[in-house]
Amino acid sequence: MLDTVKAAGLHAVEIGTGGYPGNNHCPLDELLEDEAARTAYKNQITNRGLTISAFSCHGNPISPEVNFAKESHETLLKTIKLASLLDVPVVNCFSGTAGDHEGAKYPNWPVTPWPNEYGDVLKWQWEEKLIPYWKEVGAYAQENNVKIGLELHGGFLVHTPYTLLKLREETCDAIGANLDPSHLWWQGIDPVAAIKILAKENAIHHFHAKDTYLDQENINMYGLTDMQPYGEVRSRAWTFRSVGCGHSLTEWSDMMSALRTYGYDYVVSIEHEDPIMSINEGFKRAVTNLQSILIEEQPSQMWWV
Repeated sequence: MLDTVKAAGLHAVEIGTGGYPGNNHCPLDELLEDEAARTAYKNQITNRGLTISAFSCHGNPISPEVNFAKESHETLLKTIKLASLLDVPVVNCFSGTAGDHEGAKYPNWPVTPWPNEYGDVLKWQWEEKLIPYWKEVGAYAQENNVKIGLELHGGFLVHTPYTLLKLREETCDAIGANLDPSHLWWQGIDPVAAIKILAKENAIHHFHAKDTYLDQENINMYGLTDMQPYGEVRSRAWTFRSVGCGHSLTEWSDMMSALRTYGYDYVVSIEHEDPIMSINEGFKRAVTNLQSILIEEQPSQMWWV
């Protein structure tokens, strides 16, 4: 994997440690227990001129499904500790979604304030589950000098710039965004505007490069909260695509410019979930398109003024 990344001309890798991303490239427990193993692991990366931009362990640590919540929580704490030991600055994950009451069996994601019980559920989730959990984990991340990048993803309680900033205000500055424009587009949020909102608060900790194609005909039929499987590309309202296959490179260039203008000068991490392209082709397309628009050098003095 590392040789493929290096051959593509990239500079960093984001590595899954568990949860939904899996841990195919990171034996988490082994690395935590053995310093020699950590050194050898890190050398495999640095010897190729690469760095680890973030560890990722997306799960649902406040899920009412007790076993999955426990697994998500334990993996997150272990990942924060490993990130601290290996000088990885960011751990990416989801905020999680609770149930609708203490005895719930499954997560519940309210998306409308009326009937009033939906608003009551949301208030309970935030006050009793989300805020207490992230106060504790945010403090643990701060103790380990690690930042948390919450991905603004539909289905989870933190899914917009507002919900991210609200949680950050209630917890600590270790909590920030792993900003992925693909999840903003289908919610009707302009990614450039979101970058400005969050970067002004120094709240962007990491950035994902994934595109979304919006099919207006299908939106007219199914709406944006489309529950069809991702594989139903012909009829879905929106579909994840490789960079440049859903929105123009002009729009992607505008995002890169906004990131630089508002102070984010860290990794742009490719996430490939394109259902009509192979992993290899989708990855190569993203690399080619991003390399044409990334701003990598520091600006020169304004010699023309």
